[in-house]
This record gives sequence, C-alpha cells and structure tokens, in this order.
Amino acid sequence: MSCQSENKETATGSKTKSVQLVTLDPGHFHAALVQKTMYDDIDSVVYVYAPDGNDLKLHLDRINGYNSRAESPTHWKEEVYTGPDFFEKMISEKKGNVVMLAGNNEKKTEYILKALEAGFNVLADKPMAITPADFELLKKAFDLAKEKGLLLYDVMTERFEINSILQREISMMPEIFGTLDTGTIDQPAIEMTSDHNFYKNVSGNIVVRPPWFMDAAQQGNGIVDVTTHLVDLVQWEGFPGQSLDYAKDITITAAKRWPTDMSVTQFKTITKLNEVPSFIERDKQNDSLLKVWSNGEINYKIKGVHAKVVVVWKYQTESGSDTHSSVMRGTKSNLVIRQGKEQNYKPTLYIEPVSPDFNTQHYLSVLSPRLHQKYPGVALKMLENKICQIEVPDNYKEGHESHFASVTRNFLEYLKNKNMPAWEVPNMLAKYYTTTKALEVSLKNK
Repeated sequence: MSCQSENKETATGSKTKSVQLVTLDPGHFHAALVQKTMYDDIDSVVYVYAPDGNDLKLHLDRINGYNSRAESPTHWKEEVYTGPDFFEKMISEKKGNVVMLAGNNEKKTEYILKALEAGFNVLADKPMAITPADFELLKKAFDLAKEKGLLLYDVMTERFEINSILQREISMMPEIFGTLDTGTIDQPAIEMTSDHNFYKNVSGNIVVRPPWFMDAAQQGNGIVDVTTHLVDLVQWEGFPGQSLDYAKDITITAAKRWPTDMSVTQFKTITKLNEVPSFIERDKQNDSLLKVWSNGEINYKIKGVHAKVVVVWKYQTESGSDTHSSVMRGTKSNLVIRQGKEQNYKPTLYIEPVSPDFNTQHYLSVLSPRLHQKYPGVALKMLENKICQIEVPDNYKEGHESHFASVTRNFLEYLKNKNMPAWEVPNMLAKYYTTTKALEVSLKNK
C-alpha cells in the first residue's frame, strides 16, 4: 500500500485506510494520547511492537480506556508483538507505513533512522535527540527521509495552545507590537519558562511514570527534554515562516542544568515499584533521596536575538498542573503569558505597552477587528497602566491532551498532500542543535 495513497475501495466495497499505524515501544503516555481520537485516514488496527512489561500494559490500558469510555469511544484494535526481537520483527513484517514513537529516549534517534531506512514514515514524540551524538544521527535521518520521500515529524503540541497562537499573531502586527527587540542576556527579547509535575493527572488518572523517566541517560536531561517545546515556540513565534540555519543562526551563550530532589517514597509512589532500580543508584544522594536531572536553562542568540528558556520540574507544584509563562519584547509593547495564582493557573495573555505615550485607543481599534475576524468571541479587557488582557472563550481552550490530535492531523495532511512547510525541517534541526549543544555546554560547567 502506498504511504501517501488515498483511501481505496476493496473488491468487497469496503474502504481501506491510507495510513496503517505502527506503535513502537510505547513507554510514554504521549503514545496513547495520539490515539485518544479516531482519524479518517488511519486504520483502526494498530500494530504494536514492544518488550513485554509494565510500560506496554499501561499503554494498552489507556487505549482500552478510550475504547470503553461512555462519550465518543474509540474503536482501536491493538495487534501486539512482545518478543525480544520486537524491533527487528517490526522491520521484517512491515505491516504499516507510519511509526509512532513515544517512549525511552536512549535509542529513539537510532530507531528513527532505522525505521526510515526500512521505508516507514515517522511521527516521533519529543525529544528526537538527547545528546550531540544523537543530533548527528538525526541529521542523517532527515537527509534519508528527503532522499526516500518519507515524512519525519515531531509532536509539537504547544503550537496549538490558544494563548501561544494569539501571542504569535499579535507579534506580527507592527501597529501593536512594533518589531521584536534584540534584547540582552540579562533581559532577553524572548523568555519562556515551563513548570512541570512528576505527580500529575492524565486522562483522569494519576500517571504512572516508568522508572527510566527519572534517569537522564534514558529520558534525557531536562535541558534536552521539555525545553524542546520552548525552543520550538521561540522559533515559531519569533521567526514565523522563516527557515533557520543552525550553523549560522544559533549561538549558545550560557547553559546550566540542576537536579530535582525526589524522595525514595515519592519515586515509589509515581512508579508503583517496591524498589529503586539499579540504574537509578548512581543518582542517589543517600538511601532516601534521589537526584533527578530534570531542570535546565538555556541562554542563546537566534539570528542575533537574545532568547532564554527555562524548565523546572517539581514532584508536585502548588497548582498540581504544569504551567507556562512567556514574554516577547517588542519596540511598542510586550506580549506576556502568565499562568500563576492570580490567573487561577490558567494561561492568560496580556499586552503591556513599553512607552508611556502608547496610544491605547489606536491599538484597540486595530486589534479588535483583526482578532474578531479570525477568532470570533475573543475579547479585550483594559486593566491599569494601559495593559490589555486578552479574554479567550472556553471553546478555544482545548487542553494539552487534545493537542495531540491536532498535531496528528497536521502530520496526516503533510503525508497525504506533501505540503509540509519548507521551514519545518531546517527548524527542527535548529531546535535539536540548540538543545543538544546547550547540554554539551552545561556539562562543561559542572
């Protein structure tokens, strides 16, 4: 079956689907979230190749939960192979044309390259590379995908969060934002911070973390993991539609990593294990405390513009939810997303003028019709000091879990129509160069 073929009628009149999904070693719950909904182009039978164990069981339990829910149940049929040669079996049988990868990151880049060599398209959860050596493999993977006419794409869910979308839209309105500042290392033009929870609720249940999630050698340091989303947003919002050349456009100015302290009791709670695995022992400070290298900060210049991204993990934050903050500094105003206690831990976008003579009425007259035309229902609320709060109706607030379907639909469109924007591949390379180079810098600064 052609990877990009249309749905076709069989001899009996029933339709086959143009995409046959293969799930490889689904150790992360993101693999299941891709299947939280059904898609017109994806066959309901999904082939799963994975080692037998708890990671696989949790994945299949999540799929069964989606299939059996009362509202809009899915109807996936998982065909599972669990032999020790699961990867080789996937390659030899080649029962599908798209591989979904979301799990242990230690071999992910190698899996990506070998899947492409076998003729599979690949949709991979972030991060696609967690070391500088992985980045070199990833470059080969993109070259091979181009040579074979295959699609390699990563899951960037944060592009579908409405406040990030609006922040990007308004930054492209010179009457309101002006132009993007160049900033300094002390006050970057773009600054983003993400706070995450190890103990969190996903699809109505407290997520069970695989033990390797707390091992930097397998999950990756925090500086190459969640920072992937933030670096992607810096590129997507600050340089919309522009192709980046990582060799010329990216310079790391400073980078650091630091651990999150986690008690052995907390580790056992989120993994549901009775003992700490031996591979975690190297990160134990003592018999009751683990050091999880989950936090990272990158200061860098992108096309001459100073940017900073920070990721912080706690066992559980005050809100219990992951939060995101973002600042884009312009010559006329700053666009600021806050998600703190004052915002009831809901992301909220503000326009903050940087000049005291900023003409509020003018920017309202410009902004209101443009937003209403593209996003009906979005309203503007004036606060003190000429600050404007963007009020977003609930129908635009899909939530993080729903964003996986949005990413998958984009992937399916690119697969079918071969219309992925020309800037996507160079910018994916720029993104993973930024994170892996920052890791290299941070390791020198022990």
